[in-house]
Amino acid sequence: MTLADHRSDLSVFSHPDMTIDPPHEQIVFCRDAASGLRAIIAIHSTTLGPALGGTRFYPYTSEADALGDVLRLSRGMTFKSAAAGLDLGGGKAVIIGDPTADKTPELLRAYGRFVDTLGGRYITAGDVGTTSDDMDVIGEGTRFVASKTQANGGSGDTAPMTALGVFSALLAAAEQAWGSSDLTGRVVGVEGVGKVGTQLVDLLIAAGATVLAAERNAAAREAFSARFPQARIVDDVRSATLDVYAPCAMGGTVTAELARETSAAVVCGAANNQLSSPEVEQILGGRGIVWAPDYIANAGGVIQAFSEQRDWTHPQMRDKVEALRDRTAHVLSTAAAKGITAGDAARLVVAERLASA
Repeated sequence: MTLADHRSDLSVFSHPDMTIDPPHEQIVFCRDAASGLRAIIAIHSTTLGPALGGTRFYPYTSEADALGDVLRLSRGMTFKSAAAGLDLGGGKAVIIGDPTADKTPELLRAYGRFVDTLGGRYITAGDVGTTSDDMDVIGEGTRFVASKTQANGGSGDTAPMTALGVFSALLAAAEQAWGSSDLTGRVVGVEGVGKVGTQLVDLLIAAGATVLAAERNAAAREAFSARFPQARIVDDVRSATLDVYAPCAMGGTVTAELARETSAAVVCGAANNQLSSPEVEQILGGRGIVWAPDYIANAGGVIQAFSEQRDWTHPQMRDKVEALRDRTAHVLSTAAAKGITAGDAARLVVAERLASA
């Protein structure tokens, strides 16, 4: 299955009220023949502050796929930062290529120089296919980079804090679904056990959950099985009997079909743009399934990156990430009280932040 298989037409994500969902401010196509760099930087909004968002290094099948992904991801970063109460805008970047074959120091430095031309309107960080070590190299070309290694003055990999945020949101969703945040014996299907998914599984097992995991990459499956012998790798968690479905790979996996057929009472994961189309949330709600909006649940990484701009201590940063439990609970309780979807309740929070600016 390719990334394109999970994509739906961009128009389904548009919103008629441009004060809530403004159009993108700037799209930059980056080319460097010497290093082979092909990248796209998308700045969705700088209403609340500079656009901070990670750089995804991925072998897109076409430039059109890459563009569609970066537009969705950057828009999601606007919502994510606004909902988390951060003074940041939304941006994202994608580098087209296979990170295991195409990533070189020269390419990363060239990319850093492109980031620098934006003068701080965009601040980059790690994402799928990039690491804190990569941010160190990108940082040789620009100072507008977050999540470098601690040895180079950064806060390190954002995966642990992203996973902690998802776990915190999951506790709120469990409380909403079952009246208790106790995960003992709950079956959680984690789709994607890369950087964030693996960290999330650590937290789930410590909380007493039973974990099923699906992962396409053979090396990642092998590493996961060695690290978590008490968990079980399956071909497809979506068709398994679950209490919680946790999408932690690429977006668009929560389809209308899944929404109609899943046994899960909770959907909460680290993936961005989880719903394949807006109708999916209506189906989930109609079946009483609690969905924690992705840009609320997975905001731990951007909170960590923002902490570098504010010189927060590690305990201060961790407190902010764990507070995503309260933010998720607020969204879910607002949705229940108003008879609206969790997504609509989350968008109310975003609209209030953007309007106040």
